[in-house]
Amino acid sequence: MNWLTRLFRKKQTEKHLDAELRDHLDRQIADYVAEGISPEEARRRAKLEFGGLERVKEEVRDARWETHLDNLLRDFRYALRSLRKDRGFALIAIFALALGIGASTIIFSIVYNGLLNPFPYKNANGISIFQIHDLDQAGVGGRGAFSVQEFLDYREQNHVFEDMVGTSYSRVLYAYREGAMQLTAAKVTPNTFEFLGVMPFLGRWITTEDARSGAPPVFLMNYKFWKEQFNGDPNVIGVTIVLNNQPTTLVGIMPPRFQYFGVDIWLPLTLSRMSAGNNDPSGQQQYVVAEERRKPGVSLEAAAADLDVIAHRLSKVYPKDYPKRFNVWTDTLASDVVGDFKSTLYILLSAVGMLLLIACSNVANLLLARATTREKEIGIRASLGASRGRLIRQLLVESFVLATAGCVAGCIFAYGGLKWVMAAIPPNNGLPSEASVTLNLPALLFAVAITMLTTVLCGLAPALHAVHGQLQTRLAGSGKGVNTNFGHGTLRSGLVIVEVALSLVLLVGAGLMMRSFLVITHVDLGFNPQNVLVAELSTPRGSYDTPQKVKLLYEQVLQRVAALPGVLAVSESFGVPPYDFAESDVTVPGKPHSEAWRSALELCSAGYFETLGFQATRGRLLSETDIDSARHVAVINQTLARKYFGNDDPIGHTIKFNFFDELPGGPKDTYFEIVGVVGDFKNAGLQDAPMPEAFLPYTITGVRDRAILVRTSTTPLSMVKSITQEVWAVDHNIALGHTGSLESFLYRFSYARPEFGLKTMGAFAGIGLVLVVIGVFSVTAYTVSLRTHEIGIRLALGAQQSSIWTMILRKGMHLMAAGVLIGLLASYYLSRFIASQIWGVSPTDSLTFVAVIIVIMAAGLAACLAPAVRAARVDPLVALRYE
Repeated sequence: MNWLTRLFRKKQTEKHLDAELRDHLDRQIADYVAEGISPEEARRRAKLEFGGLERVKEEVRDARWETHLDNLLRDFRYALRSLRKDRGFALIAIFALALGIGASTIIFSIVYNGLLNPFPYKNANGISIFQIHDLDQAGVGGRGAFSVQEFLDYREQNHVFEDMVGTSYSRVLYAYREGAMQLTAAKVTPNTFEFLGVMPFLGRWITTEDARSGAPPVFLMNYKFWKEQFNGDPNVIGVTIVLNNQPTTLVGIMPPRFQYFGVDIWLPLTLSRMSAGNNDPSGQQQYVVAEERRKPGVSLEAAAADLDVIAHRLSKVYPKDYPKRFNVWTDTLASDVVGDFKSTLYILLSAVGMLLLIACSNVANLLLARATTREKEIGIRASLGASRGRLIRQLLVESFVLATAGCVAGCIFAYGGLKWVMAAIPPNNGLPSEASVTLNLPALLFAVAITMLTTVLCGLAPALHAVHGQLQTRLAGSGKGVNTNFGHGTLRSGLVIVEVALSLVLLVGAGLMMRSFLVITHVDLGFNPQNVLVAELSTPRGSYDTPQKVKLLYEQVLQRVAALPGVLAVSESFGVPPYDFAESDVTVPGKPHSEAWRSALELCSAGYFETLGFQATRGRLLSETDIDSARHVAVINQTLARKYFGNDDPIGHTIKFNFFDELPGGPKDTYFEIVGVVGDFKNAGLQDAPMPEAFLPYTITGVRDRAILVRTSTTPLSMVKSITQEVWAVDHNIALGHTGSLESFLYRFSYARPEFGLKTMGAFAGIGLVLVVIGVFSVTAYTVSLRTHEIGIRLALGAQQSSIWTMILRKGMHLMAAGVLIGLLASYYLSRFIASQIWGVSPTDSLTFVAVIIVIMAAGLAACLAPAVRAARVDPLVALRYE
């Protein structure tokens, strides 16, 4: 470690070096004296031969690598002193870099932790899913749930997977205090936990023995559910609770990040080739989602090719489950869970990349302007022997100091900004719930890498421009850059144009998202969602499976809820508009057709129309008599009437819904008489046109759990407790699940993601605009400072103040106009890439483009105005003496 000693004990090292060299010199002198030469001549000859002590010392120092490190440290000290003198410049540069680096680090953290590495599972990147994709349907993906027989066939016949697990999602009723609670559950094959490789927080896994027929019922519990319902009591392991009217023993608690399928509990899934053993408790066929780990070296494409052969073989065995033309589509687990949100993340990643370029252009412009004012200093250093390489290194060190300070400030900004962005991401509509998005080591390493990149991007061009040409001739100048034709003005102007163009692209993207958000939030739903509570009633299996039992239940529930203070109207509902509904092929007597006719179905009570505010446009609505007697009558919407009856009056015609022919307990081969028509409303989401829909009495079948819709005069959520008590008064084994206001459902499924895109893109576009204002202002101010002498001459020769500030404004606005033109061309080309994130507005929407041009030109004018006014107020006498 001698180099450390030489680095930090310089005086002692120099003494040793001086003593060693003098010893060599004395030895040479002694040798000459021994040869008979006089001492004076011997000393003279030795010094001539040695070449001078100081020169040799320099050669020795240069041969030691710690000398270069010492010089680098000197450069850092000089850079810190230099930047301390110019605090305004340093603060602006650090602020710009902090915004760029911080924003980039935020999005990188989300992409890395939420998309590339979201799961705490063993070899998670090797886990994939596959789906059967109908080639006659647009897009990708398709059916990803398989019957138990299919699942076993794929598991046994594939050649590309190490292991394969299956999961079936279900809902479970938990006997809870004075009533029941609905839990979400995942039935998993017994190899699932070994497959995922996550040890339980407490207790044990589900094993093969637990999945055997006749084994005692057991389950695992979600960590969050354990904390909320059992206060984190470790003694609950081994406790038996009632799930679906069956005592079930808790055998383990999974750790906090384990959120497999996002459920409250996990149950063992028993697989059997016997059809009867693969039905759920309602008697319907049970389907499982398959996940698999690919063998080493097997790509997604190779897995798809292998599965495609098996799928086409199975399509002959199970023809009803496969379309006529299909292929197998594979994807990684992370990509499948994130889904369409990937495109949003990629767009934001591109946006912060542009933002970083704006910040780097901004700082590079400031460094160029600063280098112009330091031309005389650089000339002096060159005259004293500094090489161009040494000068470039010094300027790059200054850039690195700025970038490092920007990195530190950017990480602080990212720490707070990441929390804001994560809070804005739609829950269950974006990242996997297992993802832990923090400023971890990879994110910090990314910030360091960005710091090195910004050092080069910001500092290299200014450094090279600062040392070009004859450096010594600059000593004759004034030191303010007047001899260099305003020092690299073309490059500085180009950087401003780049900043403006990139900022305009970001603003156009944000503007399009804003327009799209405004359009989608102002879509006419066709009904009033305000003050409507949605509450799904989850009933015990087998308790309400006939029309008579369903009628009796909802008669009592609707009567009791309607009597509550603050309730204006109440109704039973088969689904939740405008999303959840049943769908059926339809047959209309006397109306032949070649293509399939389909219709949405709503099984509802008579109060449905009053609750949502529907009026009959023809005929009548469903009556209490229709409901009580389960009459085979239907009310249809205008789309169904127009599409399937044309100009004929549908009142009195009959229509058959083939859905009921295959439904256990449904009316078979039944035609419904159309008694009324209601206006259209959104029933297939907000972005699609209404599809044909029919409204039938809910008492015609006992299938499926239902919901109630309650219109209130107060805040809907304030009624939840009272409504729950009324439902439990009818049957304490019924649970209310997925309870919330209809407006909250609309926000979650339709507004949340566009709002997230608008917030983040708008924030980044706003930051970009701020950086452009800072950049244009700083460069214009520097230009005015450099041209103060010239401005004084102009004023002395009679120029008006208005002509001075007009000259400065014209220069700045010309740059803005050039940047806007380039930005418009880039936006016109790039806007197509955000087409998937917008709706109801064209990617080349002229109103958005015009508004963005006005905003950015106004910002540029404001940035140029203050330096222009300052230039016009220059005192000619002071300016003529300005150096």
